[in-house]
Amino acid sequence: MPTVSPAPRYLIVNGDDFGLSAQVNAGILHAHSNGILTNTSLMVAAPAWGEAVEIARSTASLGVGLHLTLVQGKAVLPARLLPSLTDSAGNFSHNPTLAGLRYFFSRPARNEVRAECRAQIERFLETGLPLSHVDGHVNIHMHPVVLDSLLGLSEEYRIPAIRLTREDVVCSLGLDSSHFLRKRWEAFIFSRLALEAEKKLRQSGIRYPDYLFGLHQSGGLDERYVLRLLPQLRDGVTELYCHPSFLPCPEVQRWTPTYRRDAELDALTSPVVCETIATQAIRLVSYRDLSTLQI
Repeated sequence: MPTVSPAPRYLIVNGDDFGLSAQVNAGILHAHSNGILTNTSLMVAAPAWGEAVEIARSTASLGVGLHLTLVQGKAVLPARLLPSLTDSAGNFSHNPTLAGLRYFFSRPARNEVRAECRAQIERFLETGLPLSHVDGHVNIHMHPVVLDSLLGLSEEYRIPAIRLTREDVVCSLGLDSSHFLRKRWEAFIFSRLALEAEKKLRQSGIRYPDYLFGLHQSGGLDERYVLRLLPQLRDGVTELYCHPSFLPCPEVQRWTPTYRRDAELDALTSPVVCETIATQAIRLVSYRDLSTLQI
């Protein structure tokens, strides 16, 4: 009888927060050049975003998307145009929950969200970099108001893909059972958001990976976790998103003091991890490949 080849397993490894700092930029480049990172997400108003653009321009093999920022960061539009979203210096709220409630209940805030989404997409496109996809800082893109704004702009700006933040919590807890209650709560919230989001993405013809990891383990990926995850990957496309960086870094300390970004960087460049991916015939791809993969 003829041998049946196993269905391919594809893995996108995305580094979030590109542009946050020189250390984050260097970590993402190192994880791509010397490890398994294939894609990254650019914050277009972050302190080191200009340097990140130059790195991306000189690294054609790195897929780059937009890391839409509507909390815990700075706006592209001037503060006078975003009175419901930012303070007088153009800074968004530090609290995603309070910001999300404002988006729901304030019509001016919803209009400003759409305007800022447009401004961030346009700033990205002005760099000349091909847009691989859109995701959100602290996954704010999954908020229904934000997602609807993105979908309303998707045809005009040809957004090819959007991250669907939906993680199998049972599998995730099997890989690492720490922070059980927090992971269960995240799963409760995001599974419900994802039900509606997936319908809307399908209707709009926007692509997304089949599976995702990184939500429940944000800032806590290490070599052990990745090595336990790889054999669990299913047929199709999985995204693993992460936050690698060299340390010390004042911006990292300011925003994510508990994240072990250096351990994440070590995991992504681990020779054992690289060898395991090769021996298990896992194919590393980027968001740019979603339109051409045969699954």
